Amino acid sequence: MNTIPMARKVHILACLAEGMSTRSTERITETHRDTIMRLSARVGAQCLGFLDQRMRGLTAKKVQVDEIWTYVQKKEKWLTNGEQGIGDQYVFLALDADTKLVPCFLVGKRISDNAHAFMQDLAWRVQPPFHLTTDGFRPYLPAVEAAFGSTITYGMLNKSYRTVPGWEGRYSPGEIVHAMPTPIIGRPDPADISTSYVERQNLTMRMQMRRFTRLTNGFSKTLAHLKAALGLHFAHYNFLRVHRTLRMTPAMAAGLTDHIWTWEELLGAVRAN
Repeated sequence: MNTIPMARKVHILACLAEGMSTRSTERITETHRDTIMRLSARVGAQCLGFLDQRMRGLTAKKVQVDEIWTYVQKKEKWLTNGEQGIGDQYVFLALDADTKLVPCFLVGKRISDNAHAFMQDLAWRVQPPFHLTTDGFRPYLPAVEAAFGSTITYGMLNKSYRTVPGWEGRYSPGEIVHAMPTPIIGRPDPADISTSYVERQNLTMRMQMRRFTRLTNGFSKTLAHLKAALGLHFAHYNFLRVHRTLRMTPAMAAGLTDHIWTWEELLGAVRAN
């Protein structure tokens, strides 16, 4: 692994971060796919540690939370008894609505324990007070109360969907017919009870990580590789990728750095972490 020139490492990681598959990256960079997988897994794991250290003591005005579905190895309906760490997985995701920074995420089943763990992690990274919006996942109600108490304002966006004939078995809900902003803690402005920015981030993830793209043969083979891919994605997104509206990276907008990072800077930072 250490024999790969820096220029080739950068080329490989840039291809992956821009949404190319492993085999496309193999053809473009003329690097064997096994080498690509080892590099991405190692750097992605280092990025997880880097993000854990850098995403602390943050401030925000409005934070949006949502989840995005994916799977590891095979979908939930094909699991047999006793299989662990595979099947349907959800990425719990928080996003600063102003800076577009992603301060934290969690990978796991869409269950109450993970909702609580995710909110505790968010509370540890982003200092109150701020306004929080989540979707209508009911376990968020006690999870937010336990993590934040009355130190924030909190609203839940409850959506109603219309199911049409033939929609059963599709990968997304039916047509949204109603979205009800519901104040939960404090008196938040109903206009602030929104998940539009974090849902747009979900689209970015599906476009820029091949394992998240629907109706393809790209998927995660192990939970560790899924987490590593997310680490690489969010390190790139926060520090290297210029947000078109902000005209700077989310890390710059959040005051974590004063310039757009290069891949060489990121690789040096994650190794030093």
